[in-house]
Amino acid sequence: MKTHRTPAMLWLLTGLAACSAPPARDSHQVSASQTVADSAFAGVQHRGHVAMRVDQYTSTHHFEPTPDGGLITLERDVKDSAGVAQIRHHMLQIAAAFQRGDFAIPGFVHDRPVPGTEIMTARRAHISYRPDTLARGGALRISSQDPEAVTAIHQFLAFQRRDHRVPDAENSQ
Repeated sequence: MKTHRTPAMLWLLTGLAACSAPPARDSHQVSASQTVADSAFAGVQHRGHVAMRVDQYTSTHHFEPTPDGGLITLERDVKDSAGVAQIRHHMLQIAAAFQRGDFAIPGFVHDRPVPGTEIMTARRAHISYRPDTLARGGALRISSQDPEAVTAIHQFLAFQRRDHRVPDAENSQ
């Protein structure tokens, strides 16, 4: 049977084809870029949960530079005594690892080498790491009198702020 296409049928087919066409390239690139950024952040959050054993979405990180190094804090946003204990344990664990020049945990969480850690490893004898407790979590004070080490610590903290999407990242060093 032969099919005849009338002008009305052609108009309908053209309209259907336009509706099912892929989005314009520019809008697709924005969407893909956003999806990649969201999935990268989700990966950091997931690996952070694995490494720290606390929910990253219900915890707050801060990475603050100081003249002699910096301060990392992690606190639970919800009532969670087990999570608080786990954070404190994590701070002790990373203080000992960092003092040895072992930055495997941040490398795992961020799925790539973390800026500043190469120099922090080389200058580890000139850096001190002091864990502390906070009401809902823990802190790690990183300090040095070595200018090269301080610069590396600031690079490390700035990267952490960006990758963890800490709100004060724009206002800090």
